[in-house]
Amino acid sequence: MTLPAGVLRALQKLEARGYEAWAVGGCVRDSLRGRRPHDYDLCTAASPAEMREVFAGERVLDTGAKHGTLTVLTDSGPVEITAFRIEGAYSDGRRPDEVRFVREVTADLARRDFTVNAMAWHPERGLCDPFGGQADLKNGLLRAVGDPDARFAEDALRILRAVRFAAKTGFTVQRDTAHAMRRQRHRLNQIAHERVREELTRLLCGRFVCRALMAFSDVLIEVLPELAPMPGCAQQNPHHLYNVWEHSVLAVGQVPAEPVLRLSALLHDCGKPACKTVDENGVGHFYGHPAVSRVLAEQIVRRLRFSKDEAESVLFLVEHHDRPLGDSDKLIRRRLAQIGEKRFRELLMIKKGDAVGQGTHPEDVAALLETERLLENVLAAEACFSLRQLAVKGNDMIALGLAGPAVGDMLDALLGAVIDGFVPNERNALLFWARDRMEERL
Repeated sequence: MTLPAGVLRALQKLEARGYEAWAVGGCVRDSLRGRRPHDYDLCTAASPAEMREVFAGERVLDTGAKHGTLTVLTDSGPVEITAFRIEGAYSDGRRPDEVRFVREVTADLARRDFTVNAMAWHPERGLCDPFGGQADLKNGLLRAVGDPDARFAEDALRILRAVRFAAKTGFTVQRDTAHAMRRQRHRLNQIAHERVREELTRLLCGRFVCRALMAFSDVLIEVLPELAPMPGCAQQNPHHLYNVWEHSVLAVGQVPAEPVLRLSALLHDCGKPACKTVDENGVGHFYGHPAVSRVLAEQIVRRLRFSKDEAESVLFLVEHHDRPLGDSDKLIRRRLAQIGEKRFRELLMIKKGDAVGQGTHPEDVAALLETERLLENVLAAEACFSLRQLAVKGNDMIALGLAGPAVGDMLDALLGAVIDGFVPNERNALLFWARDRMEERL
């Protein structure tokens, strides 16, 4: 492990003043995995007051002195430095009611969440690993430090963080830790919605998200109770091989690792259980489920306080995931005119994930790939499908004598005529078509 110059200098300054210091946490874990750390944290025997003395004259941010943390701004970037500490009770399930600064690194590591995060490293003393984190890292195992029930009672978000870590790395959650996660999952209701949202979106974007969602559906449903009926809802339909939850999880894994797309894929069929009917032949139907899915999705995005743009995107994709995009250039242009290229591409990705997740009709995937080919052809040909591409503008309509809403109505009509092939997107032809239409109305 090689520390950036600014981080190494901060560590050496602490030790030059007699305060033991170590690199700790994620930077150690990532380095042992052969990954480049995103940031570097230090822990030290110095108290916050002693740290201020060590770094007097330097740029220091008071990011959490009450709990022992200061941030030093170095040439290598900000370095978070935390005093060795032990913690009291967590009455709010988030932060310790009190902390006590100590001088021993092992006591500090004992308060951390998982063994793979409870390692420290020093350029001369090497690795400090009192809880077997290196072995767990090598074996792909996520294990709580000490008593897992106690760790999750201290901060329930660690339960969701464990699922996120499994989704990101593919690690197996150790049996006792997994049992404690399930016993303590009700504590997730104590967690601020913003914290849940951040962990959830990072979880959904993990490389091994499907495996994690299948293993810990009960944990996820604790924070998304709207999804509770999905795992037990058989589809009983020739178009679907899996139940609603399994299908949705597979769809998640088929779309790009972007929060809006992954969340939309997870929620696109969440309304199916409420809409299910079975006909006389034993075939399941889900009439109207996109609208119901949208209602449930809206509850989720509002509760978790997604941004307005994110919420609008998720709700659009959930509501429209079953609508066709078009199988001809003209229909593709019409849909582009209605929803724009960005929404079209997002919807296409959701529909491809949905089709793959059905597990029954590969020809549906082939049809969507053909739609994608048609889209690229339309875009490459610079075919007109939006008002901004029209060869005439509002001022041209005003010059013809139109005013108010009639201007927009005529531009919309012109766009439709261009898309349908009735008139070329040329200024003179469009003006002639507009005059002719005006005269028809006289």
